[in-house]
Amino acid sequence: MAEKLAIFGGPKAVQCDPGDMFVWPIITKEDEEAVLDVLRRRAMSGTDITIQFEKEFAQWQGTKYALGFSSGTAAIQTAMFACKVGVGDEIIVPSVTYWASALQAFSLGATPVFADIDENTLCINPNDIEHRITERTKAIVVVHYLGHPADMDPIMEIARRHNLKVIEDVSHAQGGLYKGRKLGTIGDVGAMSLMSGKSLAIGEGGMLVTNDREIYERAIAFGHYERYRENEIETEYLKPYAGLPLGGYKYRMHQMSSAVGRVQLKYYDERCAEIRKAMNYFWDLLEGVPGIKAHRVPKDSDSNMAGWYAPHGIYKPEELGGLSVTRFTEAVRAEGVTMCTPGCNAALHTHALFNTADVYGHGKPTRIANANKDVREFDKSLPVSEKIGTRTYSIPWFIHYRPEIIEQYAYAYRKVAENYKELLKDDPGNPPRLGGWHFFRHR
Repeated sequence: MAEKLAIFGGPKAVQCDPGDMFVWPIITKEDEEAVLDVLRRRAMSGTDITIQFEKEFAQWQGTKYALGFSSGTAAIQTAMFACKVGVGDEIIVPSVTYWASALQAFSLGATPVFADIDENTLCINPNDIEHRITERTKAIVVVHYLGHPADMDPIMEIARRHNLKVIEDVSHAQGGLYKGRKLGTIGDVGAMSLMSGKSLAIGEGGMLVTNDREIYERAIAFGHYERYRENEIETEYLKPYAGLPLGGYKYRMHQMSSAVGRVQLKYYDERCAEIRKAMNYFWDLLEGVPGIKAHRVPKDSDSNMAGWYAPHGIYKPEELGGLSVTRFTEAVRAEGVTMCTPGCNAALHTHALFNTADVYGHGKPTRIANANKDVREFDKSLPVSEKIGTRTYSIPWFIHYRPEIIEQYAYAYRKVAENYKELLKDDPGNPPRLGGWHFFRHR
């Protein structure tokens, strides 16, 4: 006889104390001493540690250049500028992502055009890109969402055929691989957040990586005035403006973040390997369970899930009698998995900011202020993005490979899925919108 669900008074599946299983980032004495060195030298507003971090990061990334930023948001905005995205231009970006993958286009006078996602990878669907390209399209922003590599080969083929730049947002997947190639090195430029919730967590900061000298120098010119010197710039049209930032921004990375970053980078690959071992074990335990599907790459591929940031699963209500993901996750939480919630990022194209807000006083919605036509998606043209909240749920982010703990958490999901019929009677259904606009919070 199946064990009674905890939501109906049965014993919880998770009985263990997880200890530091979910504590991230891992901070040691080495991190602390690196920060203290910056403080003791009063070097907080300098660049020496940041430049060292950039050199080490570029070597690790496998690119010629790396440039540290105050945030991932700043790095992505700068990547757009570096790719010459400007007034009247359009960028194509997935609707299901954090807002910082797209919204900075507003400040450049450009227009985000949203594309749908693939229901299995949760990344931009290559088949939904080409018909959205116009004479104004300048770049495609690819997000390796929740650590899963986007399908880069067809995306790059489309971009090259239409002479478009490709910006990789690697905020969820630092160090990840696509067919053996490191994410962030496949497109023209990669940009990423390194804030403290990410798998490569340095405190607050961002990084831009590229092999293109002009893109690198435009990035320096946009917000790194103290490093924008005529005698160091090779791009001729930039030289007359050296000394002052073209965008008026001050975007350098804080030295204490750089100091932490240097230490974190030393151990990052080793820690990610353990995370992937733990996460794959969790999904192996749930292989074949009805209603729930792993969001991961094939284990025998040359791709990987990097540090498996903000892990989620794919929900298949049709295999559980139509049970809502809201009711499913409620029952899992009752089993002791407190971090199990429905949905992922809500579809950006449905938010008022991309439809009605006049941010800069144009007298019309900023989204279309510089457009030659209305690009807003009012026609339900992104069906996967609009329903993805009902078909995703969060799972624990296991930082360590501790099978006895992972097994209890996996059992909670299996127990609920295998006893779904008991939950159908009192199923309230899903609310009109699932998922949020903010970043993910881990525990």
